[in-house]
Amino acid sequence: MDNRIGKKNTKRIQLADLQSNEMLLQQGRIPPQATDLEEVVLGAMMLEKDAVNAVIDILESEVFYKDTHQLIFKAIKELFSKSEPIDILTVTNQLKFNGELEIVGGPYYISQLTNRVVSAANIEFHARILIQKYIQRKLIQISSNIIKDAYEDTTDVFDLLDKAESELFSVNETNLRRSFSSMPDLVKQAIAEIETAKNAGNTLRGVPSSYTELDRITQGWQKSDLIILAARPGMGKTAFALNLARNAAVDHGKPIAFFSLEMSSIQLVTRLISSETSLHAEKLRKGDLFDYEWTQLNTKINSLVTAKMFIDDTPQLSVFELRAKCRRLKQQYHIQMVFIDYLQLMTTGGDHKGNREQEISTISRSLKSLAKELDVPVLALSQLSRNVETRPGSKKPILSDLRESGAIEQDADMVLFIYRPEYYGLNENEGEGESQKGLAVINIAKHRNGKLGDVNLRFVGQFARFEESSDLVTNLSLTPSENFGKAAINVRSEKWDNVSEDDGDFRDIVPF
Repeated sequence: MDNRIGKKNTKRIQLADLQSNEMLLQQGRIPPQATDLEEVVLGAMMLEKDAVNAVIDILESEVFYKDTHQLIFKAIKELFSKSEPIDILTVTNQLKFNGELEIVGGPYYISQLTNRVVSAANIEFHARILIQKYIQRKLIQISSNIIKDAYEDTTDVFDLLDKAESELFSVNETNLRRSFSSMPDLVKQAIAEIETAKNAGNTLRGVPSSYTELDRITQGWQKSDLIILAARPGMGKTAFALNLARNAAVDHGKPIAFFSLEMSSIQLVTRLISSETSLHAEKLRKGDLFDYEWTQLNTKINSLVTAKMFIDDTPQLSVFELRAKCRRLKQQYHIQMVFIDYLQLMTTGGDHKGNREQEISTISRSLKSLAKELDVPVLALSQLSRNVETRPGSKKPILSDLRESGAIEQDADMVLFIYRPEYYGLNENEGEGESQKGLAVINIAKHRNGKLGDVNLRFVGQFARFEESSDLVTNLSLTPSENFGKAAINVRSEKWDNVSEDDGDFRDIVPF
């Protein structure tokens, strides 16, 4: 028994020694660095003003490997922020003022940095190398922490995944920024896009909505745009967003990502099926269908089955998680548009300090950044404040009604409101006596790259569907081009208007 215990202890000691040696070998490896280039970059910044302007916006103090170099760059950046001259003497005085001059090696070391510089012509290239080395070090640090946490039995694997994704993407955010483009390149690209639009004829430039007048204003949802769709509860903003997603995916074959923080994916699909088949959602939930309704169901859902719609119903989704998922969907399925239901249910993730307004501002900016990064339109739903309900007279929303943050209005390229007079008991238009039953006004209150106006649609409540209707007048503050009217855009209301009750329209179903 004693010999067995001794052998086991020996094996344990040998295994521990092996693991220890591996750790020592790993620790003994020099982290990625380029201290000689760090000296050249710092020296060049103290010799030439143009060198400072070339790299001050792409470098941070943590990019430097040596602590002393971090302190010197920090002093240079402080001088730059105060618009003061940057040379050996001013940097030395700034370090002295910070109480860090002796830590970095005194005036002698500062002067030695400039002796390494032959020319500052390649300083931007050198700075890019420093950034690459910094990213390598960060990746090693993050990977080491992930490995350490993965060995812990108390670690939740999904929390670990989220943490890993957040840290990896935060590295990408910090220093890998797109540089400026010259005018010749930009003009050439703009001319190419104009020629593409000309050759496309009547085809919309963006992702179509399948609503004629809405597409007439927007020319489709444009790449890199942040679109805010806002309304009070009960106005049908989720239904309208689903209609837009369905139209893009089914009618035009566009891969779409839909993130639902409020409703489950099954609830959303049930709504889509109800809208597509004209079967009451309550009947679908209960499964209380007649044989001919089952036939109607199976016949009309084929288009949904083949649609490239990807629905994610993760609750309390953070902006980091959203960015990670969208990047994967963009890479794997080349998604053309992102829908988010809705903005106020998102979180910034991590220990965000600040009030709710600041948090919403951060989320809003992140969504705009996501749209630009993926080069796709991002449509986010938003709640409106109760000011709409308490305001006397017209209940039509205005931009100041956007809830919790003015940053939403500032960051958005387009803001759309849904207004249904019937919701407030206004069944007739004042003064004109026209029926407003079923009327849904899509008000384009902000359009950074186009006109404003109202698009009148018809809301079919029992099927959660927005349709076009020829008898609803659309008021627009623009003059459409002559060629746009020739576009062949499907109008779904005509399809239903031409179907008789004998063909299975079943309009006598009791509404919600």
